[in-house]
Amino acid sequence: MSAPTPHAALGPLGPPGLTGPPDERRRISPWLVAVSVVLIGAGLAVAMADPFSSGGTSQSGLADNADPTGLYTVARQDLSSQTQVPATLGYAGSYSVVNQAQGTVTAIPAVGQVVSQGQVLYQVSGSPVALLYGSTPAYRTLSSGLTGVDVAELNADLVALGDATTAEIPAASDTFTSATVTALEKLQAALGVVQNGTLTLGQAVFLPTAARITLVSATLGAPAQPGQSVLQATSTTRQVSIALDASEQSEVAVGDNVTITLPNNQNTPGVISSVGTVATTPPSNNSSNSGSSNPTITVLVNPTDPAATGTWDQAPVNVTITTGTVTGALVVPVDALLAQAGGGYAVEVVDADGIHHLVPVSLGLFDDADGLVQASGSGLAAGQRIVVPNL
Repeated sequence: MSAPTPHAALGPLGPPGLTGPPDERRRISPWLVAVSVVLIGAGLAVAMADPFSSGGTSQSGLADNADPTGLYTVARQDLSSQTQVPATLGYAGSYSVVNQAQGTVTAIPAVGQVVSQGQVLYQVSGSPVALLYGSTPAYRTLSSGLTGVDVAELNADLVALGDATTAEIPAASDTFTSATVTALEKLQAALGVVQNGTLTLGQAVFLPTAARITLVSATLGAPAQPGQSVLQATSTTRQVSIALDASEQSEVAVGDNVTITLPNNQNTPGVISSVGTVATTPPSNNSSNSGSSNPTITVLVNPTDPAATGTWDQAPVNVTITTGTVTGALVVPVDALLAQAGGGYAVEVVDADGIHHLVPVSLGLFDDADGLVQASGSGLAAGQRIVVPNL
């Protein structure tokens, strides 16, 4: 966002796009100070030694250079710095469904369909392949006496589906017991397959969560081969993904609150859930857009109210990130800042007797949205009146 134009009496503070310091936070860049010094040297500003040669402003509120001005009362308040970045709204996760059954594809889901735990994902030679939850993929037939992470996943699923109780199969149990056999037979009965208490490799697919189908690569009537990818899916969890410039990594953190601007221009809150640590560079496309080659990190945002994000998928959105916050800071308008010939900035203070004098200030956090900046200095205090352009 562009900051407002500073006090006209001493020329512009800098070109459009002025942003605040990154850590309480951004600092005025060296080229910005250089521009101000050049303008002063060119005679576009009044002499700093005696900027009010005719005795300050008149009762009409006009400065000596005839520019209309007003007064602003310095106050203490909380201040936030924000930046807006493009992002993509969609669903979390990306899963490939790998078939382990041998036969012919006889049923497949539709794109957009959601398949939950215990339901049928697809069929091979008329036999259902069920979805079960777990991060370890199926790689062997599970039967009585076996132990392992995959058995623990099956046990937890059978309890979650109501086919067993925690008294029958304790939490975190990784042993295929007689209780597992009984519970699995109940699931097999619900699926309409042989109730033998053994989970044959190819009868189930383990995914971390419910699957929202995004791509079907299998073809009805085509051979189904073990190791073949038949479906692509995501979770049903709404998520916003940001390809953030790697140079801005330090400005965001997990837990930061953000505002998501949806395709219909409605705003909804969100929270940063993940900040990437490894930067990647987009592949070269031999285009003239050199900005696209900047290294980026992936930042993920969870909407606070997922329902408010609708059903858009891979939709372009904007995310406003609060990159810094201070409390109880002395705050002045950006356009009240006057560039000084020796570097730095000052504000024009009007005392109780109407006398004008310059007070040097140091700058802190910028609020680009409201055109305010944190300022400090030995001569600056809350309640003082300072001159601002009367725009």
